[in-house]
Amino acid sequence: MSRSLQALAYARPSALTTQGGAGLLGLETSGGLTPVGREAHPQFFAGFLSSPQAAARGLLAVADVAAARYYQRTLRASLDPVVTAGGDRLRFESFSGCCGVYARLDVLPEGLDGADTGHGTTNVDVNHPLREALSRLSGDEPLHLRVGPDELAVTTLDGPLVEKKVPLPDRWLRGFAESQAITAAFDLRAELSAAEAVRFLRSLPRANATGSATGPGSRAPLWVVPAGRTLRPTTRPVPGAVCLPGPERLAALQRVLRHATALRVYGPAGPGGAATAAAWEVAMPGMRLTLTLSPEPSRGFSGEGAVLEALAGDETAADADLVSVLLSWEPRIDIADLAAQSGLTPQRVRAALTRLGTAGRVGYDAADASYFHRELPYDAHRAEARNPRLTAARTLLADGAVHLHTPAAPAGEGTATVRSGERHYQVREAAGGVLSCTCQWWADYRGRRGPCKHALAVRMARRDRTTTAPSLTTTAAAGDTR
Repeated sequence: MSRSLQALAYARPSALTTQGGAGLLGLETSGGLTPVGREAHPQFFAGFLSSPQAAARGLLAVADVAAARYYQRTLRASLDPVVTAGGDRLRFESFSGCCGVYARLDVLPEGLDGADTGHGTTNVDVNHPLREALSRLSGDEPLHLRVGPDELAVTTLDGPLVEKKVPLPDRWLRGFAESQAITAAFDLRAELSAAEAVRFLRSLPRANATGSATGPGSRAPLWVVPAGRTLRPTTRPVPGAVCLPGPERLAALQRVLRHATALRVYGPAGPGGAATAAAWEVAMPGMRLTLTLSPEPSRGFSGEGAVLEALAGDETAADADLVSVLLSWEPRIDIADLAAQSGLTPQRVRAALTRLGTAGRVGYDAADASYFHRELPYDAHRAEARNPRLTAARTLLADGAVHLHTPAAPAGEGTATVRSGERHYQVREAAGGVLSCTCQWWADYRGRRGPCKHALAVRMARRDRTTTAPSLTTTAAAGDTR
């Protein structure tokens, strides 16, 4: 598995202390991007939290996911959460080491009481002593939150005192991007009251010491369907059902149940019989905690292929460059406004935002049904450069392995042949522009995990044909049409 080393440098460890009878939660920041450029230790917020206990437990839940692997638990992985300041709110994000769970705590404007919130993205130090201190926090005494170094630390800073070097797999980077693209297609599917939310979540199977779920039918695919005021489990994707893949992966939500005001579930419009991803959001006073689960515990987001179409075209790349200069750390990106500013259609703006998501430059909030601007503090371009299917498709195109049939060809205008190794595959375009293929990948997934490398290569070849001379389109020998 290809991986890089993520180096994080902090001025000092984050800590929870007491000062003047009030708690002080100091979250130290590593290098990150702000409107003025890259800063070693940016300052984002200094003020009070409206719901101290809920915020502390929500932050612990995000840290739980960052430190967890819900599949192959013998392998350990942990990366400090990412915080984005959007001018009126703070978003804390993390991703599990197995690439199957994405967590985000949104501390909304009504959850913050103090100075103006800044703009930018960075990692924050969440160490073991801090976790223990947050776990012991009780009562609702005032809690002052500081995200970034205080003025004294800024004036005396002469170098990092705390350094962490964390292995960062390429599939972790791809998973972060894929989860955003998948969530953008979600709608609100169910909403439960606080009491029903607690009852339902506490009834779910939990993982045992070996990491497998316990409880009746825990190994079978699980779906839930709205039934009155609650959710009813079912083993079949009946109309209106939402997939709950690996219910034990919602364990981090247990941290905040005592503060819950509602539970909301987001998912795709139609299940179609196959397991799908879903987002589970616990609403709390002034904030919300969301966990997004991949379609299966053993299947991380990194291989879902939701972003491949956006990465395949040069037009989308140019659109993304244009849209990127118009972003200004908005907590909610207005697509219509971006379309007006850029001169692009809303559809092209959405494709550009999907591409920017692969570079960690935008996320998606299902509760707001909108993208938000952030800049993940890592070299996310590696996620595109080392995407296996995208790399393979470009290799097929460069090797002249793609033959686009002309109207005069027996196979017809909507077909193509792709030579891969000793085999030849037929790619056909169906209604709506969906490409099918005769390869094993298509037989297994039917497009549920994005296009195969052959279909992706055909898509790229067709785009090239619309912008270049016909002579640039790959031709094949007569035997290639078999």
